[in-house]
Amino acid sequence: MSDKPHQNLAIIGHVDHGKSTLVGRLLFETGSVPEHIIEQYRDEAESKGKSGFEFAYVMDNLAEERERGVTIDIAHQRFDTEKYYFTIVDTPGHRDFVKNMITGASQADHAVLVVAADDGVAPQTREHVFLARTLGIETLIVAVNKMDVVDYSEDAYEEVKEEVRTLLEQVRFGTDDASFIPISAFEGDNVAEKSENTSWFDGPTILESLNGLPEPSPPTDAPLRLPIQDVYTISGIGTVPVGRVETGMLRTGDSVSFQPSDVSGEVKTVEMHHEEVEEAGPGDNVGFNVRGIGKNDIRRGDVAGPAEEPPTVAETFQAQIVVMQHPSVITAGYTPVIHAHTAQVACTFESLDKKLDPKSGEVAEENPDFVKAGDAAVVTLRPQKPLVVEPSSEIAELGSFAIRDMGQTIAAGKVLSVNER
Repeated sequence: MSDKPHQNLAIIGHVDHGKSTLVGRLLFETGSVPEHIIEQYRDEAESKGKSGFEFAYVMDNLAEERERGVTIDIAHQRFDTEKYYFTIVDTPGHRDFVKNMITGASQADHAVLVVAADDGVAPQTREHVFLARTLGIETLIVAVNKMDVVDYSEDAYEEVKEEVRTLLEQVRFGTDDASFIPISAFEGDNVAEKSENTSWFDGPTILESLNGLPEPSPPTDAPLRLPIQDVYTISGIGTVPVGRVETGMLRTGDSVSFQPSDVSGEVKTVEMHHEEVEEAGPGDNVGFNVRGIGKNDIRRGDVAGPAEEPPTVAETFQAQIVVMQHPSVITAGYTPVIHAHTAQVACTFESLDKKLDPKSGEVAEENPDFVKAGDAAVVTLRPQKPLVVEPSSEIAELGSFAIRDMGQTIAAGKVLSVNER
């Protein structure tokens, strides 16, 4: 793979503000899309009289592949800078993006927030910033996009910058840690190279900012936790669970336990990017085969861990939640669906333990009767089916979850403690 340190990067923001164009531009500028594919798109673009649009085609074609359900090799969403190799987590604009962002299908270390210069802060911008903060994204790079549409106006840029700064302060995201960059993903201004068009801006380009991000410390010292995304049967190999290593190491020869299905066996092979490897660590997407485990023994939502330190199955768990939206109020007895890592399980609010002051985090009220949108609270949840969760202080990657109901994300939460089954 790469000797460079790895970073997971989320690209967030409103759906029409140009995220996929920025992703296409980044892949294009860092040479992450093979030359022959670019050539193919270039010819196609020219034949349609749209020379210069080739990188936008890169994204459109990936989008089409997604629509058709073709699996895109994860490498398409990977790019290198001088210092790091990045994986772009999840696909922005995807309807499960918010949920996936919370559930660790994409525990991003840092995020680029894309805000269009001609449109400013939109409802989705708000939701994504809120999530980024709840999920502990460390550094936020704010790309004020579509500068070409506003004739590279410094006033337009400053106006959007102010709007975003206000939003960041509202959700208590350290605005000192945010950097703002005026860009045109479409034209390429300030993405890989400084732009003549924004001579009034003396800050870094997007790639320079990405290069300057602080290094993450990989959670290799925690025990193995590998949430299962899918289980395949592959001829000649047998049952192959697939998922992303969140913490710890997966090695051939290890004894692993799958919870809550409660089966275990020895790892025979581990495969990554279609190559067999001896071991895999945090952030690696793997397929692996375990001796004696059949297709029907395990399922999506199971978590693999060491047989001697198996994943924790909760009878009940206490969590801190922030309610983002709910048409009325939440009371004890409410049973929405909890999305944690790759599992989706209905959970009942057994008790509302404390209401917190969202600004200070201090206890505002013990045993409140209800909580509503905008409230932060400590609650006890009871899963209706066995569910693996871990206290976020011990294994953060398995300690965050989303609460969904009526087709929307109601709340985001983190696990404080688990009462084991």
